[in-house]
Amino acid sequence: MKIVDIREIEVPLKSRLRNAVYDFSEMTTSVVGVKTDVIRNGQPVIGYSFNSTGRYACGAQMRQRLIKRILSADPESLLNEQGNNLDPEKILGRMMLREKPGGHSERSIPIGTIEVAVWDAVAKIEDRPLYSVLAQTYGAGRVESDRIPCYVGGGWYTENKGVEGLEAEIRSRLEEGYTTMKIKVGGAPLGEDIARVEAALRILGDGRHLAVDANAGLSPDRARNYAGALSPYRLRWFEEPTDPLDFQLLGELTQAYEGAIGTGENLFSTQDVNNLILFGGLRADRDIIQVDVPQSYGIVQFSRTLRLLESAGWSRTSIYPHGGNQMTSAIVAGFGLGGCEAYPDAFGAFAGFHDGARVENGFLHLGNRPGIGFEAQNDLFALMRELF
Repeated sequence: MKIVDIREIEVPLKSRLRNAVYDFSEMTTSVVGVKTDVIRNGQPVIGYSFNSTGRYACGAQMRQRLIKRILSADPESLLNEQGNNLDPEKILGRMMLREKPGGHSERSIPIGTIEVAVWDAVAKIEDRPLYSVLAQTYGAGRVESDRIPCYVGGGWYTENKGVEGLEAEIRSRLEEGYTTMKIKVGGAPLGEDIARVEAALRILGDGRHLAVDANAGLSPDRARNYAGALSPYRLRWFEEPTDPLDFQLLGELTQAYEGAIGTGENLFSTQDVNNLILFGGLRADRDIIQVDVPQSYGIVQFSRTLRLLESAGWSRTSIYPHGGNQMTSAIVAGFGLGGCEAYPDAFGAFAGFHDGARVENGFLHLGNRPGIGFEAQNDLFALMRELF
């Protein structure tokens, strides 16, 4: 048993959406395939992934060193103890060979993307959904339910879409079965954003069903002003009010803002998350950690980050990974995390879940295909099949 080839292609997202910091008009993503010599149903097992959203394609690092390291290794050195499947932890270690500590984002995203594709292959070799494999490997050995909590990441800034357009969007999401919505703030004057928040609350009815996301785009003074203005609404959470590494300002805001704060999607290592909880003032009884797993070295390293958080008193239900896609839904279900994001109509083939997915009363029903389940996303899988 061995990996026989690994390939990557760069694909544009083709989106006009905008948050407080940038638009997605130039955004790309890397689609990865890991081909093995294992045959299932007459075809070689291939694991797939992509590098989530919000960070550009990273194929150069993969081709220049990471893929070469895997393919040049003794195949048996990358297998589990039983020799009947790939070992993602050993493959992660091989990719980290001769890598200097620090500078995580330069390599954490390409490594994590390949590593998640390896997990897809592992689960397909076992002929089980990835979330089931993860539950057995890192959890209680079972998935507690066939559904997970799921909220909408939306409320983007788009051309010619005012408050009425936002209200229409939220109504449509409620009709689709979602109960909780996240909208953007920080890309407009404070008064306009508060009007957007109040419009959303008129439909959702309760601040517990509305979160806001500033995408780390607020200056220190604006962050303080937004925290003060948003406090009375008792929102589900206030996401990324500061630069991801400004732990001092974040700590100041947690002292002034009683509601929950969400952050962590732009931290790419266990060490950074440790610094976040040590120096960012976050409160384990209410705040939200949002690590993007494929962008932060993948599932094995995420399990280590999770152990760190749990040892510091954090619950798995306080972890809401960034990225509304099939990979994240499998990770949330497998580890028993707080919930999953969804991006309906946001990023073309890369948004959403398997084609038969349905949301009922805020819960996403899981599919049961082996692996991550990309094969049930027809538009996305058509792109992935181009790799081989």
